[in-house]
Amino acid sequence: MFLSPRHTEIMQLAKDHGRVLVDDLANHFRVTPQTIRKDLNDLCDERLLTRIHGGALFPSGIENLEYEARRQIASEEKEAIGRAAARIIPDSASLFINIGTTTEAVSKALLDHKGLMVITNNINVANRMRVYPSIEVVIAGGVVRGSDGGIVGEAAVDFIRQFKVDYAVIGASAIDHDGALLDFDYREVKVAQAIIANARHVILVSDSKKFERTAPVRIGHLSQVDTFITDRCDVDAIRRICADNEVDLVEAFP
Repeated sequence: MFLSPRHTEIMQLAKDHGRVLVDDLANHFRVTPQTIRKDLNDLCDERLLTRIHGGALFPSGIENLEYEARRQIASEEKEAIGRAAARIIPDSASLFINIGTTTEAVSKALLDHKGLMVITNNINVANRMRVYPSIEVVIAGGVVRGSDGGIVGEAAVDFIRQFKVDYAVIGASAIDHDGALLDFDYREVKVAQAIIANARHVILVSDSKKFERTAPVRIGHLSQVDTFITDRCDVDAIRRICADNEVDLVEAFP
């Protein structure tokens, strides 16, 4: 593909910042958003960029962020999401809690609950909840990822399949506008799929920034969950999927 000077500069901006947005580029180049959308579509067709809602990502931008950095992103929103999820889960319930910084926020909000049985493949969740005598913690076996303390692999999947619980709290690295729930590690995805299959009520927790991200591995679809809790949802397609599939959409920061 022949790269025009504008295409070349867009690529450089994407490389420098990880992503570019249509409105920002339109202001930068003093052209219409329609012109920028065509530029981005051309670059994405050549697989030089990855299209997201409202812009595009440089290929390295789809790699997962370091765990501690992700913990700080939208931290206030994640705390609100955690509190909203905790209000749904009653005392004396059994539940899965999966890997993720937002699911960890849910575990923090559950600490005043009584009689919980928590099955998790997240070392951070287990370490936080284990000191509370009113909460029984059961932790999966398997390969421990050094980056985030997540336990993944076939052993963890087999362990999860031994249980049938009242609730599951899961996260996702990205949510596509067609409702696909996406992640980066296929091993983690297999555990998440086992969790979804073995819970009576599935709660998806995810901040709204996940609507702008992409990831290569499919966990499942939004229609498979019972409750979706986010800080706010401005994506009409997501709202329609929730309404059409009787998924309870809860906005912690409407």
